[in-house]
Amino acid sequence: MFALLAISAVKEEIIIFTGLVEEIGRVVQIIQSGEGMELTVSCSKVLEKTKIGDSIAVNGVCLTATSMGKDYFVADVMAETVRKSALANYRPSTVVNLERAMMIGDRFGGHMVQGHVDAVATLLEKTEIGNSIYFQFQGSPEITPLLVETGSIAINGVSLTLTEVMRDTFAVSVIPHTFHQSQFKVLQVGDLVNIECDIIGKYLAKWNRVEEKKQEIDKEKLTKYGF
Repeated sequence: MFALLAISAVKEEIIIFTGLVEEIGRVVQIIQSGEGMELTVSCSKVLEKTKIGDSIAVNGVCLTATSMGKDYFVADVMAETVRKSALANYRPSTVVNLERAMMIGDRFGGHMVQGHVDAVATLLEKTEIGNSIYFQFQGSPEITPLLVETGSIAINGVSLTLTEVMRDTFAVSVIPHTFHQSQFKVLQVGDLVNIECDIIGKYLAKWNRVEEKKQEIDKEKLTKYGF
């Protein structure tokens, strides 16, 4: 399985985030460009040591800074990204989680997040329970098979641990620090969020599909030759 990760790394540059929010930014302008868009985000911390062409995760979506100012950056969003993510619902003033891509030597505090959204989910419940805040989401058929209790998930770019996985819903519990230092504090029931499943789980699922396909081919050969 880890060999698959290594092969992928050789084939293409892998940009990695940790799922730890560095700053809460705000969308200040959206310019539609065909089915895509140009997004301008106000911020400060993530601009430090950032240059044009660098990657910044915006609510878990890996975007490339195409231009920058003293307190903002601009990024182009491809049509496919708009379709697969919650970005289509964003408006000027939308609050977003921001994180710069990891650099060699950085501490790794969350889990491997690529900034590739697998699906969107809808917030069903937001309840304070004890010293944490419980969030339950409506899932989708393409992601629920990849989720396991106590496994990792990135929700709007935040690395979290799954506490419940049901047939079509899943839940996480967010500690107060993460709640107040992220966009989670403004999430409301009915809001859409970006979901990225754990990369290791996705590679395992792909590996299983390949193995199942091999077994089907072997069965066909055996049948063909009268076994």
